[in-house]
This record gives sequence, C-alpha cells and structure tokens, in this order.
Amino acid sequence: MAHVRRSMLLPVVLAAAMTITACSAGGAGRQADSAHGPARPNPGTPRSDGTDTRTEEDAASTFGVDVDTASYGYARRLIREGRLPERSGVRPEEFVNSFRQDYAEPAGDGFAVHVDGARLPGTHRAEPDERLMRVGLQTRSESRESRPDAALTFVVDVSGSMGEPGRLDLVQDALHTLVDQLRPTDSIAVVEFSSRARVVREMTPVSDARQLHTAIDALRTRDSTNLEAGLVLGYRVARAGFRAGRTNRVIVLSDGLANTGSTESEPILRRVRAEAEKQIALLGVGVGSEYGDQLMEQLADRGDGFAVYVGERDQARKVFVQQLPATLSVRALDAKVQVTFEKSAVRSYRLIGYADRALADEDFRDDRVDGGEVGPGHSVTALYAVRLAGGVSPSARVARVQVRWTDPKDREPAETYQSVTTADLDRDFTEASPRLRTCYAAAYFAVALQGGEEARLGDLAAIADRAADATEDAEVRDLGRVIREADRLR
Repeated sequence: MAHVRRSMLLPVVLAAAMTITACSAGGAGRQADSAHGPARPNPGTPRSDGTDTRTEEDAASTFGVDVDTASYGYARRLIREGRLPERSGVRPEEFVNSFRQDYAEPAGDGFAVHVDGARLPGTHRAEPDERLMRVGLQTRSESRESRPDAALTFVVDVSGSMGEPGRLDLVQDALHTLVDQLRPTDSIAVVEFSSRARVVREMTPVSDARQLHTAIDALRTRDSTNLEAGLVLGYRVARAGFRAGRTNRVIVLSDGLANTGSTESEPILRRVRAEAEKQIALLGVGVGSEYGDQLMEQLADRGDGFAVYVGERDQARKVFVQQLPATLSVRALDAKVQVTFEKSAVRSYRLIGYADRALADEDFRDDRVDGGEVGPGHSVTALYAVRLAGGVSPSARVARVQVRWTDPKDREPAETYQSVTTADLDRDFTEASPRLRTCYAAAYFAVALQGGEEARLGDLAAIADRAADATEDAEVRDLGRVIREADRLR
C-alpha cells in the first residue's frame, strides 16, 4: 500500500498542462530544502553508458519522469523502411512507455506506485544474481465530461519538406478528425510556418467547426522551415487566446528540420521555457521519414510538455482522436522518482534509459528543479537491472521507491512511496506478467540498437510474440515484427 504525505511549502508556479502518457506519485519524507543550488552531476543517477552503480558508492537513483514516446515511433518508421536508427536517437524509456501496462489506478487524485520484477530469461547474458525490477506509476483516469475546456494552438509546419506523403496530408486528416471529436466549448487556433509564419485562424470555439475545417484545408506547403518564427507567433496567438482555468497548449507539428531563422536549439528553447512558465505547455508531434528528433525532444522537455512521433494515418488518429481529447487536463506537475536501494541487499543497479532525465539526488525535494508533467489515466515505467547480494532473505527489502509531484490544483508538493522485497523479484521470467515481459523486450530492443549485447534480437522477438499471445495486444504483436525486421537489417 502506498503512503501519501503533503509538505507545506510555497506553491511551484508552473504550467498545468495536458499529457498523453506519464504518471507521478508521492510519500513520506523530509521537507524540501530551498537552499539547494542548481542541479549538478551525481554518480548515482542514470548513466548513458550502461555502467552499473555500486550501491555502497551511491544507493539512490533519481530522475525526472519522461513522458515522450517519439524515439520508438521514429525508430519503427525507419526500420520498416529498411534503415536502422542512429544510436544517439534511441531512448529505451520511450520504447518501454510506448506500450500499455494495465496498472491498477488509485482511488483518488493521488498516484499508484507498482513495483515488481523477475529473474532474467535464460537467453539473457547476465550474472546469476541479476534481476529485472519494474517501477510502474499510474494516475487516475478522467471522463470526457469532467475535464476542463481546452484552448489549443496548432503550429503547423508547411515548408517544402512537409509535402512528402505522410506529412502534411497526415496532419490535416488528424486535425479534421480532432475538430469533430472535441467539445463545442473547446477552442482551436491554427498557425502555419515556412520561411515566415502567419495566423490561419485565431482562437475559435469548436462550435464553429466549419471555419476550423476551412482553415485546415487551407494549409499548403511552401518555402523553407523557420521553426523559430512559427513558435514565436504560435505562443503569441496562444497568449491572446489564453483562458484561465482551461488547458492552454501549443501543439507544434513538424519534421523538426529547421533551416531558416534561428536553427540552434538554445534560442528557441529559451523562448519556449519563458512561455511555459506562463501556463502554456508544449506538445511536439513529429512526422516524416527525415525527422529532427533531438530538437523536438528538447523543445518539449523545456516547454513542460512531451514529444510523440506519428508515421502513419492510424497512429496520427490514435494520438489526436483517441488520446488527446481524453487527456486535456493534468494530474501532476514536475514528477520525480527516487529509488533508494538497500546496501545490504543490492550490490549494484542500472537504470535502463532516462539518461537525459538524470537528477542529483538532493534535487528530488528541490521544487525549483523540473520533473515531468503527467495526465489522467496514464502510466510511466522505469526498468532497473539489479544485482543482489548473496545470502539475502526473501523478505528483505531491496528498494524503496518514492515519487514526488506538485498538485496542479493547489500547487502543494506531495509524495508517495512503495517498497519491494527480494521475493518480489525472484519469480521465473516465464511466470512474470506479460506486460512486464513486453517491457523487457522493448527495453532491450532499444539497448541492442544502441550496441548492447545482453540479448539477441531473435530472442526478444520471440518474447514479444508470447506476450502478444497472452495480451491479445496488436501493438505488442507489431513490436515482435519490428524487432525481426531490425534483426534482418543488422
């Protein structure tokens, strides 16, 4: 049972933003120390080189929740086209969080923390004492009727590169369908950008759907890509159409290949950061076979939002029609996770992914340090490879998982926690839940694309297939196919 506690601190003034995938949670602990300085490197935080951290050197692993899924979506697109992704663009946590988990939801506005694990499969190259540990976070879902109204500003890339099939045409189809799915009391504005940016439609109630459909049909490709101009004008329109008490968001749809105006990330990111602090968060939607993944990810992270990638019409409709309308509010702001391992039970640990979200351990309760924003009814998962100490009792605690977030309603920090024992991690891999086995296949598929050799792609595909049989999940079935296609390309 997770335990919740609130600390009476000054509110953190940050955007209340909708999200598609994520989670946060919270529990007991000391109050925040506002004297902490800026984030600094910590040897116990996630490492990008896959190195284990010895528990006796640093027992705590701390990171900000990441709700992006673009890395898997783009890798899938490239593999299906016969190309392997660049190693630098593969982020294991985004592979894992692209799949359903079926965690139980909390009863109230708090967050559920789920921790389990298993022995690694016999095909995995690991020491006998290594275990897989899954940290799962889940928020309570929300009905369409109970969510706040939304004011959405779509910033659409209409540069020449967006003329390729599967880019602007896909965006227009998704936007048309979204207009028909939103409530009449929601509002939409449309901005387009190429070498310059212009307002296609000011903030307009969805009740005036005809005008919005006309604006979407008017989008035509031309010239080069001035992403900076598009975002500057998009935020200006969003600010003019800002509605207090609503979900206010800028949604940029682009291939992320800026080539006019400021093409460096930092100047654009500074502008996005400033606007996000004014309660307007950013969603980045990537499209196209050539995609500026790094820039879109950075924009979303600095804009208190997240990034997704859509390469097919069905994917776009899933994002804009099924997910977006149902998640136009927020459950938690600045969610952070801290996993503290018991030195007597764990020799070493390794967080799989989250390298870009690493935090110093002392930043966990420093509410000036950004975490991740999370929406209703969604989950986020982190996997650890844990090496157990010898002779540990089955009932011994392996780790304590704490999650901290800021409540979007009253801006008060809150925490929850959960513990995991040796016995919780000691079941055979074949007896683990099919969702955990899916997490393993997705995570180590990403690790293999990065050059890791712990698991063979053929074995991972077979594991995904068996998980798909158990869940009857078409996306898990597709994961097995994508892994096999990648194996043929190596």
